Amino acid sequence: MQPHLKTPPGSGTKTIVVDSEHAGRRLDKFLRARFKHVPAGQLFKLLRTGRLRINGRKIDQTYRLAEGDTIQLPVLDAAPDAARPANVAVGLLKRLKNSVLYEDADLLVVDKPAGVAVHKGTDVEAGVIEAFRQLRPELPQLELSHRLDRDTSGVLVLAKTPSMLRHLHDLLRDREDEIERHYLAIVAGTWAGETAIRASLLRREDKVVVAPAGQRAETRVKVKRRIGRNASLLRVQLLTGRKHQIRVHLQHAGHPIAGDDRYGSRAFNRKVAESGGNGLYLHASTMIIPKPDGSQLAIEAPMPQRWQQLLASGL
Repeated sequence: MQPHLKTPPGSGTKTIVVDSEHAGRRLDKFLRARFKHVPAGQLFKLLRTGRLRINGRKIDQTYRLAEGDTIQLPVLDAAPDAARPANVAVGLLKRLKNSVLYEDADLLVVDKPAGVAVHKGTDVEAGVIEAFRQLRPELPQLELSHRLDRDTSGVLVLAKTPSMLRHLHDLLRDREDEIERHYLAIVAGTWAGETAIRASLLRREDKVVVAPAGQRAETRVKVKRRIGRNASLLRVQLLTGRKHQIRVHLQHAGHPIAGDDRYGSRAFNRKVAESGGNGLYLHASTMIIPKPDGSQLAIEAPMPQRWQQLLASGL
């Protein structure tokens, strides 16, 4: 539900009445989400100068909203560049239109294709979130709840409401063990048995490395099937959610993922290409999420069709 919004005639001010959906949210985060096309500096200047008030008082950006709070601020004009919507290619819209795996009042879960970014960036004009905001304009508060690497396919969860977004962020930040995240990966070599990889990870420039000084990271790995004598299909469970965790942990264990240009094996990647493979063979296959009402939601994304050729090749 959107907060109630009133614009007094001729006053040049807006009044937003906070509803239960936004109660408990930090003011700065609420403003950034509500006024996506207004530069952050402009919003924070209103706070510093007292031109944005809550219940008639000047307030700090860290203030947490309460139901019934009245936010008063000037009518905001977006900067021309910021106001321009993302340029979402027709081809991307077509690819994503039929990718929805699950939907309810709070969630939209999609099967992200490999090679598609989750959001726009320096060299990406539009990603999944921009595409769905265009495909589903009736969902103005749609947000990503987590990330997948550009070349990873599979389950991607979008939150429709601020309360669901907070719930998912709380789970991922403080209660990771309550979410189950399973991936499929095709890797070099023959993996033996079930293994838990515990190796701390540290970001170093544009890569992630195993280092004792890094963040705790744990991955559980199980063999799903052998692929000839030179590769394996693995089922991988994330017990922590660090950047590039699966890719680095499997490389650290001596079994790099097929098609991984950053952490992989050049020789193995050549063999993959010769067998008709292309792209990274890492797929977010299953996610089990505890919902606020205590029920469990299990979502599964089928193995991508392009994997079948590589699995049949025997490598």
